[in-house]
Amino acid sequence: MSMIAGPLPSRLKLMHGFGAVAFGVKDGGFSFFLLPFYNLVLGVDAGIVGAALATALVIDAIADPLIGHLSDRTYTRWGRRLPWLYLAPIPLAIAWAVLWSPPFTGVPTYGEILMLAVGVRLLLSACEVPSISLVPEITGDYVERTTLFRYRFLSGWVGGLTMSVLAFTVFLPTPESQLQPDGYAVFGLVGAVVIIVSVTGSALGQHRYVARLPDQAPPPFSLRLAFADIIDAFRERAFVIFAFGALAAYISQGVTLSITLYVIRYVWQFSEFAFKLYPAVLGLSVIIMFVIVGPLHRRFGKPASGAGGSLATLAIAGTPYVLFLTGLWPQTGSALSTGLFMGFMVAANTAGVVAIISATSMVAEIVEAFEERTGKRAEGTFYAGNWLVQKSATGGGILLTSLIVESIGLAPGTAQDAVGADVVENLALAYLAVSAVLAITAAYWLARFPISQADHEARLIARTATAHAAQETPAPHK
Repeated sequence: MSMIAGPLPSRLKLMHGFGAVAFGVKDGGFSFFLLPFYNLVLGVDAGIVGAALATALVIDAIADPLIGHLSDRTYTRWGRRLPWLYLAPIPLAIAWAVLWSPPFTGVPTYGEILMLAVGVRLLLSACEVPSISLVPEITGDYVERTTLFRYRFLSGWVGGLTMSVLAFTVFLPTPESQLQPDGYAVFGLVGAVVIIVSVTGSALGQHRYVARLPDQAPPPFSLRLAFADIIDAFRERAFVIFAFGALAAYISQGVTLSITLYVIRYVWQFSEFAFKLYPAVLGLSVIIMFVIVGPLHRRFGKPASGAGGSLATLAIAGTPYVLFLTGLWPQTGSALSTGLFMGFMVAANTAGVVAIISATSMVAEIVEAFEERTGKRAEGTFYAGNWLVQKSATGGGILLTSLIVESIGLAPGTAQDAVGADVVENLALAYLAVSAVLAITAAYWLARFPISQADHEARLIARTATAHAAQETPAPHK
């Protein structure tokens, strides 16, 4: 049964969401800065960076579901999730700082980048999977689950965008500093402190609500049975449909974020001031999302909101590129061009985040569908699968961006005014084509998610009735 019936306390919503700040720090760093740092600053071939991150995903594919399974089977007086949130953030913070100040001589190799990426990703999983797995445990309410995800996404974006604002205003304030390693090292150290405060603070803030001995002790751990349970969970039809749609939506967002530093530099010719302002302006989209996503889910449901958000993102974000390629856009680098582009991106990012939060919230309903079929609860396993999809998308987005950069012949360290018009046009065209394919794919699958609000609520009623019947059945006489 859920830990809390009825409306959730505001403190719980705030503190649960606060833990996602750590994810925002990581996601913003990976999406905005990781590829430019290793490619443009340290001189690593973009294809090598993309290949190392893609290999890390193969390791994640094995480790992440296992972390989720172990989280499901953790049995302490503090519950199944809190012990992970107290133990994992410090080693994660250390790994994060090292990622931005690699202790190697010369240009980092494929193996060195792989080692750093795997360390950060696995330790982040040990924080994020148990944290997000608390959502279906805390409440069974369809809309209240969306509320928890609203706070998580708001906190995650605030964390990521705050670090981006600091990067562009303090750590990397000029185009020249963005090509030097010192600012990135400070970026890593500050992010490490934020990670520790976020995850540990969230655990402490939720402790009195969720720290309780689980209802049932798990069976003894077996690696063979663990993978059997994981495979069984991932065969759930609703999860497979979700995975196809969410993967495309996440990759689309991953491409958009990881290519940002390239397009705003070379296509849209941002000034130093615009570089500093852009992350803060983009933050407006998250505030708009926080207001509209709940009503959208109540009115249209999560599948339709997710599919509609994906298509709206494509239409809005693609418009500036279409106008630019057809010669109808104002002179790039001008105040008019920069202001218009920022306006389009605020609207597009709002729609994109609605699609992402709708997809992520769907996983909570899969938990009860799986329990109905198997009699097992597997929040950690399913959210490890969701987390794997997210990380695959981030890595996939960076990989696609690296392939785009490679294909157009953009050399490391190229100055803003030294790129030819043909390279700029090819960059815009490649981004537009990739985004269109991903957005249409995401919308197709998310619209086909098979669990509606009515389905979920009927399932909860049946589950409650079964539990009451079991309690009222007298024990057999001996």
